[in-house]
Amino acid sequence: MPSDDPLRNEPLVSVEFEVFGKVQGVYFPKYVRDLCLQLGICGWVKNSKTGTILGKMEGPRAFVDQMAQWLSTQGSPGSEIDHCEFTMWEYVTRRSYKGFAIRF
Repeated sequence: MPSDDPLRNEPLVSVEFEVFGKVQGVYFPKYVRDLCLQLGICGWVKNSKTGTILGKMEGPRAFVDQMAQWLSTQGSPGSEIDHCEFTMWEYVTRRSYKGFAIRF
């Protein structure tokens, strides 16, 4: 029975991110969670004590790349992104997270 999801066989990737700029107090984690859930990306996001946004994403490479672009250039309304750093890029065979959580 063929799947109608063309990305079902896409390789899964995992990446950690940190967003710098005016990113707290503008509902950034909520937007990250909502977008990731729409894209089928699992993981987590939180405000850091140093004023940045930290998180980890896992999902099909094409969607993670799309989200990485959003994190680097767009962000939530009212945010001003200086830059975004991505670390620990790796291919994974299965997801480590269920859904997408906002951590505190």
